[in-house]
Amino acid sequence: MTKPVLLLADLHLPAQASPLRETFIRFLEGPAREAGAIYLLGDLFEYWIGDAEGLLDYAREISRLAALTARGVEVYFMHGNRDFMVGAALTEISGVQILPDPSVVELCGVPTLLSHGDLYCIDDLAYQRWRRFSRRPLAQWLYRQLPRTLRERIAGKLRGQSARKSMRPESIMDVNTGAIDRAFAAHQVPRLIHGHTHRPAEHDHGHGRQRIVLADWRPDRAQYLRVDQQGVRRIDLPMT
Repeated sequence: MTKPVLLLADLHLPAQASPLRETFIRFLEGPAREAGAIYLLGDLFEYWIGDAEGLLDYAREISRLAALTARGVEVYFMHGNRDFMVGAALTEISGVQILPDPSVVELCGVPTLLSHGDLYCIDDLAYQRWRRFSRRPLAQWLYRQLPRTLRERIAGKLRGQSARKSMRPESIMDVNTGAIDRAFAAHQVPRLIHGHTHRPAEHDHGHGRQRIVLADWRPDRAQYLRVDQQGVRRIDLPMT
């Protein structure tokens, strides 16, 4: 029997102790061990200012991820808008594979386009400019040369800006329907799964095309998507 595939996004695990982190550890030590593959579709971490600091701050989570890959569970990580600085050191230490955004994979026989989702929020012009700039290797290299305190200060400022964006109109902050339709046409898949928008839902885009938005994690909600031969289900995890 084919093992299930589990998908998560937008956990925003803080560098400090948190019930969210404890819930994720229980996930890695529980349901994740029975999976065939796990896809972490961005913003797993609240921020990542560099591999040296991130690997230390999230040592427990990374050790559990390494244990999973050692068991033969395939684990994939996709960059989000908070943790786009995650580098190759994560792969070297944990065995987690970094997945380009977007990527087409086959989930239980269904070709599926996976993305963090921010790529399709094209109406937020200021963010898209920042996204293009922040993904440039030179910009990232320069950022890594800064002292840790300054990198943390910049990350904190960006988090504050992101929080204020939640007050902006939904039409700007959500994905653009035209961008989604173009993605379906370009990749010729019947299903798209993404996160980022914090608006978990299932959307019918016509012509047999479905878009599934993953749930973000909150103090009162921790959820993952399970895909198996029986279909697609949202599974809630108990919180501490």
